[in-house]
Amino acid sequence: MIEQWLEELKKNADPEALGMILVHNGIVRATSKAGKPVTGMNLAYDKVKLETVITEYKKKDGIADIRVRIGSGDLRVGDDIMIVLVAGRFRTDVFPVFESLISLIKNEIVKERESA
Repeated sequence: MIEQWLEELKKNADPEALGMILVHNGIVRATSKAGKPVTGMNLAYDKVKLETVITEYKKKDGIADIRVRIGSGDLRVGDDIMIVLVAGRFRTDVFPVFESLISLIKNEIVKERESA
């Protein structure tokens, strides 16, 4: 998926608007943040809110494109939780949007419950 997104962006984006692409691939860890063993997690997210946020963030200055895929349901250790791609003009445009978007998704859009 990531390679496909990269190819599509490089092929279709305005070369003046594309100078950096950042990708986040969050996966299910074998231990919780507290250090306890985890066998997986259950994940749900608000699809409407996610689409609204992506649309809003794509309008930010210097951003060429944003793509997000979030897993849902029961996930096992090693499964992808979410993949986030932010492409834009310069790193000064891309880094703040990338960090803010991931934090917003984690804190307001995704609901996760770890399984022991």
